[in-house]
Amino acid sequence: MKSEEYIKRGDAVIMPTYARFPLVFDHGDGCVLTDVDGKDYLDFVGGIAVNCLGYNDPGLNAAIAEQCGKMMHISNLYWHVPMIETAELLTKLSGLDQAFFCNSGAEANEAAMKLARIYAKLNKAPEAFEIIAMDHSFHGRTYAAITATGQPKYQKNLDPLLPGIKHVAFNDFSALKKMVTPRTCAILLEPIQGEGGIYPADEDYLKKVRALCDEENIVLIFDEVQCGIGRSGRFFAYQNYGLKPDVVCFAKGVAGGVPMGGILANKKVATAFTPGTHASTFGANPLATAASKYVLTRIGEPGFLDKVTENGAYLKEKLEGLKAKHDGIVEIRGMGLMLGMEITGSVGEVVAKAMDQGLLILGAGASTIRFVPPLVVEKADIDKAVAILDNCLS
Repeated sequence: MKSEEYIKRGDAVIMPTYARFPLVFDHGDGCVLTDVDGKDYLDFVGGIAVNCLGYNDPGLNAAIAEQCGKMMHISNLYWHVPMIETAELLTKLSGLDQAFFCNSGAEANEAAMKLARIYAKLNKAPEAFEIIAMDHSFHGRTYAAITATGQPKYQKNLDPLLPGIKHVAFNDFSALKKMVTPRTCAILLEPIQGEGGIYPADEDYLKKVRALCDEENIVLIFDEVQCGIGRSGRFFAYQNYGLKPDVVCFAKGVAGGVPMGGILANKKVATAFTPGTHASTFGANPLATAASKYVLTRIGEPGFLDKVTENGAYLKEKLEGLKAKHDGIVEIRGMGLMLGMEITGSVGEVVAKAMDQGLLILGAGASTIRFVPPLVVEKADIDKAVAILDNCLS
């Protein structure tokens, strides 16, 4: 098999930072990936919520090719049209005022935390530098982001971590309020916790957090790297709750697979960034922003997010049907096409069995199977995935 040869070559030259599955993919189309040995897999991982338009989308391919024929990179010392038009789309879709572009979700969270600390120094107090994050959260692998991540397994052998970041139970407003002091500059949370196990925030909790931040002049940061860009059925998950953060972090699906991340902020907080306070060499490059402009235009089309909501509800209904059939399923959680199925058995075993039968799924947290297929998934794809999953659970 070709895959075995490639894996052997890869093991020799690539650092083992991932426990990779023994699959070597060659190409994809729609929601299907094909490996180098010719086997097809129905993909409900989507690059971990990145490939929102699936694979080989003709319009996205054309947008990237057209921009490659013009220019792929210039310095951020200059303006270019795709950057401006993408920022205009993001502000329109989010209801926030200004954007900063970078390359990944971790960098987006780093930018948000820097912005919050600068804002607090200028507008609250010199000693206001503490950030409160949530238990079981995940914010990325850079030092501030990994410090803010509320899962010790990701922080092993990395101490000392960044000072001034504390953690509190998610969805527990009373505990959060007790932790707030005059030194608090920001509260950072995911409206739907992803890596922690697909846990949505309670609506009453989020509204109380928003009110607390307003009262105490605290910057409210939402990490929507995974749950944003249409994943929940709204462009950002916070729009399901009828409120807005001061800053939202995005990445993953925003450019359909081209590396891109960033933050959006209201004007009050955004003005804390001035020339020289933050930067990113490749952030807002013409290639990524041209791809993102196409993705955002597609997601903003009438009916697109309605279909995400419809198909997300259909998938949830089918998973609830499996729950009624299999005793080992504890709960189905999530919104839109970001769903989790908590089980009592081995998540790894179910993932491996599904892979053997041509379905790609993955875990989240200790006991949850995560479903984050491309946003263009169809009901026929869902039926096929659920049938395979039914076999794996039997």
